[in-house]
Amino acid sequence: MATDGCASSSGSESSATTLSAEEAHCLYCFDVIASHFARTRCPEPAFDTAIQCPLFVTWYKQGQHSHMDLRGCIGCLKPLPITSLRDYALSSALRDQRFKPMQEREMPMLQCTVSLLTDFEQALDIYDWTIGTHGVLIDFIDPCGTSRTAVYLPEVPPEQGWTKAQTIDSLIHKSGYMQPITDNMRSRIRLTRYQSSLMTRSYDDWLKARQPVIGAGR
Repeated sequence: MATDGCASSSGSESSATTLSAEEAHCLYCFDVIASHFARTRCPEPAFDTAIQCPLFVTWYKQGQHSHMDLRGCIGCLKPLPITSLRDYALSSALRDQRFKPMQEREMPMLQCTVSLLTDFEQALDIYDWTIGTHGVLIDFIDPCGTSRTAVYLPEVPPEQGWTKAQTIDSLIHKSGYMQPITDNMRSRIRLTRYQSSLMTRSYDDWLKARQPVIGAGR
């Protein structure tokens, strides 16, 4: 997952909220990329657009043995208008540097997950969070004086089967620090934990939801 220049925890401290990801959010992300490939105007969002929150859009593609493989993930840790799903649907599909830009022929194999991030809290230490409940954001100054940061969504550690210690060390490497990791290094870390509301829908879900609209337009 990438943060598209929004990795700073500044501005992400927020009070508890009841924000919930919706099916309409995922379907809109499919609308966005379908319109991009068709070079047509994207339909207007069918959800409340007055919301602001940090968010991520993640694409998965069906691979061998029907396993869903990561295809792109980009988001921002600062509060954004919910309509920014449009920008991040495109960015995660086309500009995640870990992958080649998505092609239209891949759409039938896709799933989209929208994550709305909530309840940012400063942790007491690097282990003050719960696997499967919290996402984790670390920032620290390395021994050379370089400021570093990295983040994982809540689902990443359980998907990878990591312990808290393994997650922290993976985040340190993800931040770009490739020297040996010591206890002194870990003591430099400030950790922010947060939660998220997820919704996942497939291409087939999108097609079924939009079929009456597609048929009416013929």
